Amino acid sequence: MNDETMKCGLLMETAQTHQSLADAALQRLRTHTQDLDAVVRDEIRRTLVEELRSVASEIDGAARSLRSLAHVANLRSALWSIGTITLGGAFTIAITIVATRSLLPSHSEIAGLTARRDELALAVARLEQRGGRIDLRRCGDSERYCVRVDRNAPAFGRQADYLVVAGY
Repeated sequence: MNDETMKCGLLMETAQTHQSLADAALQRLRTHTQDLDAVVRDEIRRTLVEELRSVASEIDGAARSLRSLAHVANLRSALWSIGTITLGGAFTIAITIVATRSLLPSHSEIAGLTARRDELALAVARLEQRGGRIDLRRCGDSERYCVRVDRNAPAFGRQADYLVVAGY
């Protein structure tokens, strides 16, 4: 073997050794890259989970705030309704009282009207006793006075020209 062949062989052997070292380094790099990929994915997952928990707690706080606002709004609406109904009722009662006092007679007027009614009832009773229930009308073409009589009652007077009025 000559020197050049030897150099070429050594050079080939060195190249092969460097090739093996480069392959080993590439294999370690691939493994390291896969490990880094797993680490990065885990870190992304952890960060995402933390952020989502933070967002969820913010959402829960916002939901509690909204429920509290809804409760306050419902309470305010109920108070307004009660106030409106109360004022409406008070207004109605006031109108009723004013109308009652202005339209209905007072106690003294009622007493006076009761006394007047009793007087009139007594007068009507006296009139009924004196013939106030007589059914008196105008009859015929000449519109003469006529009265309803009791045909079952006997006639009176010398000529029997008096008859008993119906109802007496």
